[in-house]
Amino acid sequence: MKQKLIPAVAFTMALTIAGCSKPATSASSADNKEAIKTDYDVVVVGAGGAGLTAAITAAENGASVVVLEKQGTIGGNTALSGGEIAAPGNWLQQEQGIEDSVELFYEDVMKGGDYKANPELVHKLAEKALDAATWLRDDIHVEFEDKMLFFGGHSVMRSLVPNGETGVEIIKKLKAKADELNITVLTNTKAEELESTDNTVTGVKASTKDGDLTFTATKGVVLATGGFGSNIEMRKEYNPEMDEKILSTCSPGSTGDGITMAEKLNAATVDMSYIQTYPTCDITSGTLLYVGDVRLAGRSILVNKEGKRFVEELERRDVISKAVTEQTGGVSYMFWDESAMEASGVKDAHPEEYEKLIKDKHLVKADTIEEAAEFFDIDADNLKKTVANYNQYCADGKDLEFNKRGDLVPFGEGPYYIMVSQPAVHHTMGGLVINTNAEVQDTDGNTIKGLYACGEVTGGIHGTNRLGSDAIADIIVFGKVAGEQVSK
Repeated sequence: MKQKLIPAVAFTMALTIAGCSKPATSASSADNKEAIKTDYDVVVVGAGGAGLTAAITAAENGASVVVLEKQGTIGGNTALSGGEIAAPGNWLQQEQGIEDSVELFYEDVMKGGDYKANPELVHKLAEKALDAATWLRDDIHVEFEDKMLFFGGHSVMRSLVPNGETGVEIIKKLKAKADELNITVLTNTKAEELESTDNTVTGVKASTKDGDLTFTATKGVVLATGGFGSNIEMRKEYNPEMDEKILSTCSPGSTGDGITMAEKLNAATVDMSYIQTYPTCDITSGTLLYVGDVRLAGRSILVNKEGKRFVEELERRDVISKAVTEQTGGVSYMFWDESAMEASGVKDAHPEEYEKLIKDKHLVKADTIEEAAEFFDIDADNLKKTVANYNQYCADGKDLEFNKRGDLVPFGEGPYYIMVSQPAVHHTMGGLVINTNAEVQDTDGNTIKGLYACGEVTGGIHGTNRLGSDAIADIIVFGKVAGEQVSK
């Protein structure tokens, strides 16, 4: 129960902070039910980042749009994420002289997913990622910080960071744009079934607490319902290793609804067994730990109970996660110093999380390395040697143990910090098969007319493993594609 409850609380808190907890329109009473308009050009299922992007794009193209959201709040996994977006050739890279390209990003995504992804979809992602980031900045008015993060598996630093270092900034601004365009957003409205006539999707049957409604779509339906990271039975069906023993970072709404609805229309799926864990999550709840982003700033190391490093800190998520599970207790310990804390800004950006970690005794701040190690019963002598060796690598400009990418910054004076964490289910790479127009394909390879999909409900874009910050690029790029195509 704890696995589902705590992420749900975090989800609601995130949206409340963003001012997004109140629905734009609510089907919450019989009177409302009778008054609700049900005929639209476009019906979008799911009010996360992908769904709102598709809705906005369709509305800007002149379509009347309704967004159906089964939860009481909008945002989905986007609101729970860090909100970073990978964008090759972005404005900060240009300012800092970092060389990047669409081709390099394409290769990183393909390599990061063991070349199992659909090359056409990845090309589309790589070609449109910068446009997606620019659209968020200039059209949606998302504010970005004056820094980037270096996510594991990328060749260069290319991931832009929204204000507040969470996806709440993106959801808040998408919601404001949706309001400006008079897009109807119905929360507590669960899509149950896709309506189809003459092999063409024509609407969505949905349930509310006051009864069922059928929304007709003259142009088409967009599925943006997310993945199935919170559906333990579905996880075990496709990957028995991802059972109830593994916690989840995902929104409680990530239960695979869009996939199962589309499968009833013979929709094809791909890569369903590929389920990613995030390597550094809360050991009690499974939630993402944003204080741990000090690692993505290149300013920490991961050690085990024996006080030794065991993996490159900027490796792929799946590689780090597997390495963590092989350590004593199945956990890792992130070590950093005060200069890293100040440079990364994680404490200032996430003060509530920091205080909770201290209170829960999952994070310690100590004046000496020995004192910090003692708190978690880590071998202090080995940890001191590990830190000394790492500092020497920094001085020499080469990590001889794990060839850590990025700038190597040595640890200095205390205080020192150590945080315990473990992997938790974070992203399901599998989902509905789409083409580059975001059109859902059936098991015979034909397009299902009137049905589009974008975001984590789709498969084939990330292969076996998604690189950090590629998800936001994915949902915006293909959200825009779906919105453009369905509104034609």
